Amino acid sequence: MDERPDQNFRERVSTSFARQKVMQTIGAALTKVEYGVVELEMPFREDLTQQHGFLHAGILSTALDSACGYAALSVMPEEAAVLTIEFKINLLSPGRGERFLFRGEVTKPGNTIIVSDGRAYAIADGPAKLIASMTGTMMVVRGREGIAG
Repeated sequence: MDERPDQNFRERVSTSFARQKVMQTIGAALTKVEYGVVELEMPFREDLTQQHGFLHAGILSTALDSACGYAALSVMPEEAAVLTIEFKINLLSPGRGERFLFRGEVTKPGNTIIVSDGRAYAIADGPAKLIASMTGTMMVVRGREGIAG
């Protein structure tokens, strides 16, 4: 991943993230954008929990999918966008913490398919705890009306 097709990848990722209403809804913020790596953070919110008071698996999946997708977008040329076509999540520990960190990283870039891996961490007192991992497959989209990076 040494080639950087779009020198403005940080701006493209930030602009796209700002348009993603679901991230606003769950209170996630874009905190790191590097070439092939994106991090999101969000505080714990009781209204996003399941019946036992843990962060809901659907919220974990949503945030990890976005982190993986934006990591993929960061390695795309300016005219390309990405869409998730598949992901697998492993829930490793209950979503318990004061805040959460979601990191997506491109594992395999490509011209048509990109694979990204994601990790979710719960942060409270002490070291961050790995609570979920994801592998996502993104397709590269070019020239489709209404779909832009």
